[in-house]
Amino acid sequence: MATRNTIRFLLNHKPVELSDVSPVRTLLDFLRLERNLRGTKEGCAEGDCGACTVLVGRLLNGVLKYESVNACIRFVGSLDGCHVVTVDALALPTGPLHPVQQAMVDTHASQCGFCTPGFVMSLYGLWMEDPKPSITAIEKALQGNLCRCTGYAAIIRAAEAVSTIGDANRDPLIAERAAITEKLEALRDGSRVVVGEGKDRIILPASVNDLSEVFAAEPSARIVAGSTDVGLWVTKFMRDIAPVVHIGHLDELRAITTDADSITLGAGVSYTESYTVIVRHFPQLAELWDRIGGQQVRNMGTVGGNIANGSPIGDTPPALIALGASVSLRKGRERRRVPLESFFIDYGKQDRQPGEFVEAVHIPFLNKGEQFAVYKITKRLDEDISAVCGAFRVAFDETGNVAKAVIAFGGMAGTPKRAANAEAALVGKGWNEASVAAAMEALGADYTPLTDWRASADYRLLVAKNLLKRFHLEMQGTEPVRLDRKIAV
Repeated sequence: MATRNTIRFLLNHKPVELSDVSPVRTLLDFLRLERNLRGTKEGCAEGDCGACTVLVGRLLNGVLKYESVNACIRFVGSLDGCHVVTVDALALPTGPLHPVQQAMVDTHASQCGFCTPGFVMSLYGLWMEDPKPSITAIEKALQGNLCRCTGYAAIIRAAEAVSTIGDANRDPLIAERAAITEKLEALRDGSRVVVGEGKDRIILPASVNDLSEVFAAEPSARIVAGSTDVGLWVTKFMRDIAPVVHIGHLDELRAITTDADSITLGAGVSYTESYTVIVRHFPQLAELWDRIGGQQVRNMGTVGGNIANGSPIGDTPPALIALGASVSLRKGRERRRVPLESFFIDYGKQDRQPGEFVEAVHIPFLNKGEQFAVYKITKRLDEDISAVCGAFRVAFDETGNVAKAVIAFGGMAGTPKRAANAEAALVGKGWNEASVAAAMEALGADYTPLTDWRASADYRLLVAKNLLKRFHLEMQGTEPVRLDRKIAV
């Protein structure tokens, strides 16, 4: 197999080729320290504040798409074959401001200015996708950008004003898309990329088959998809993660398929890419998906990575466990399929052998008449990690009694975990206040939650009980209730 020893990408208007780059070099540090592009700011270094927002264009099956990402937790090694666009390139030094920049000026949407470049880039990404966005779309695009002094009303007015200043179809990233696509296709030569030596290496497999060979040979390597979690291991905990195997460029892992019974997501499918199909088949998940990080995190993070990390407070596992999801694991040419509920063994431990990786996630559809909901409880509504996340699914027999109950929580144990005792208290009983009250009490036998800075153990257990009660109250009809509104708890 052909091997290339350089990372190649476009940075604004220029090609970049790197033969010497650290596996933990972030795009933010590369831009500011090596390319003197200081418009991209460092605020939190953990993907929360959005001051470091840039656009990254990448090809999926030949189609070029630009997305806002957090440069502070995006590794340079993941950019092979991509086009990075920073705020520095939006306007020429002697030319007029870009329409997004001009809109920010006209609506007085900047005060101290530190966060402004990040807002500009997020709004730029939105403008290309939706030149006349709704207020809801604007707010969603800006979930991952924080402003401490201006307030958001003026920034929202700026987003609404952009198309009165410029024509999105004439923007260079749209008008020159064919030419940029051609340049990126030329960079993707089908080679395995290996940069560095010994342990200190970056590896980009040429295909999923190549990934299986690489990881089987080096099971201690760290597979990185979106780096929304691993990035913090580096920026906050200074962890050594090399050698790193990046997989975000593998189209095979970004496939989404549906059949009569289920959805299958490749392990590299991002939250953004999966949103449409997930919400179409599971409208109850709309609120949860919208509250996973900010837009930049959803553009980078993957459902497969959220599962493979095994975090007890991961957003997607409780809902997917309740739905009966399973994962396909691969080692070399061998594959096996594991129910998601049994994939999580203990804190930091999953049913994954050395050299084995998550290749796909399978989510079965609900059966007719089943009721399902998921609730995420956080300190703030948007862009926050769960204190408790609960998912509930019930089915009924011909007499109206509960025939099946699946209850799964995150944040209540060392792993995402089902509530076996609470489920048993419901099965065979009527779907009424008495049986639900008994199941609420049974939750105390299912979980012994911890106290940490997000919530106390007592609070978590009380919330878990009340979420079960809420589910019962909201599911009084014969059809599932659509929970796509935002509720601050």
